[in-house]
Amino acid sequence: MGSGAEALEERVEKMLNGEGLEVTDLDLMTDQLQAVTLRKTVCYIVSAVIFNDKGEVLMVQEAKPQCYGRWYLPAGRMEVGESIHEALCREVKEEAGLDCEPITMLLVEEQGQQWIRFTFLAQVKGGSLKTTAEADAESLQAQWWDREAPLSLRGRDILSLIDAGFRYRETVRFPVCLPVNLPCAVVCQRLLLTFISNTHSEPSNEESLWLLLTNHSTDSETHTDLPVAVSEKAYPVTVATYKLIRECFPSSCKTLNMNVHGILGVQHDGRVHGQTDGICFNMLVALDHAEDEAVPGSPPPLENKRFTWQEVTNQILKRKILSRIKDRTLLPMNSL
Repeated sequence: MGSGAEALEERVEKMLNGEGLEVTDLDLMTDQLQAVTLRKTVCYIVSAVIFNDKGEVLMVQEAKPQCYGRWYLPAGRMEVGESIHEALCREVKEEAGLDCEPITMLLVEEQGQQWIRFTFLAQVKGGSLKTTAEADAESLQAQWWDREAPLSLRGRDILSLIDAGFRYRETVRFPVCLPVNLPCAVVCQRLLLTFISNTHSEPSNEESLWLLLTNHSTDSETHTDLPVAVSEKAYPVTVATYKLIRECFPSSCKTLNMNVHGILGVQHDGRVHGQTDGICFNMLVALDHAEDEAVPGSPPPLENKRFTWQEVTNQILKRKILSRIKDRTLLPMNSL
C-alpha cells in the first residue's frame, strides 16, 4: 500500500474518531464563493439539556417581550469570536446562573445558513440557580422541571430535545461528539461517501466497500482526498451532497438512493470574524442503486473525471465504517 493510501486511511480514521481535518480543497461550490459572516450571512444557535440528580431538566423563564414569562431550555445565538463550546457555557451562565460542561452534542438542526442549532447534553459544574431577584434582560429565573408539573412553554420543539437527552443518558446512542476548534471560511460538508455491494441486506464484512474520492491536481502532483461540498445560503446544508452526486452521475443520479446517516464530527473556530465563521460537518453518507437498477457488487460508474471510487481493503477500517452504518451510531442532523 502506497503512502497516499496510508495518508487517506489516517484521515478516514480521524473522521471516524470525531477528530478534525483542515479544510483545504473545495469540490462543489457556488459560482461566487464568499466566506460566511456570523450575524450577517449565517446564524448559529446553542441550547443545553441539563439534568439534576432527580432527573429534572433545567429550564429558564424568558424575559424577551415576545415570549415573556414562558419557559424554555437555556439557549441563544452565538456571538462574534466565540467557539461553540464557549457560546454554550455563556448562555447557560447568563440565563440560568450555572456553570456547565458539555457532555456531547445531541442533535444538529438546520435551515440552511440562516439557522443552525447545536443542542448539547451538559452537566452542572458550579454556580447557583438564578432567582427572580436576579432577573435581567437574559431571563427572569431558572428552575428544575420534572416534565409533569404544568409549565407554559415558549415552544414544544424542546420536548424532543429533552427526550433525546434522557435516551442518551440511559443508553449511549453514539460516541461523544464535541466540536473541534479548526477554522473554516464557509459552511460545508466533508463526505465519507460510501457504496456497499448488495446494500439491500444488512451490511456485513463479506461485502465490498468503496469510498468516493476527489482528484486534486497541482503543478507538481495529483492526489486524492475525501470530497468537500460547500453549502449555499438559500438551501438546506445537505442539499450540497445531492448536488455533488449529480456532478458525479449526471445521467444516472435519479436511479441512485442517497442516505445521509449523520455527523461524525463538527469543526468551527470563529476567532477571525468574517474569515473563519464557517463550519465543516464531517458526514457519513451511503449511496446505493435503486432496487430495480441494482448491479450486484458494482458501484455506479462515474461520469466526472474529477472523482474516483476506491475500494477499502484495510479490513479493520472497513469493519469500523460498516459498524457505524449498521448501528447508526452517529450524531443526527435534521433539516427543518
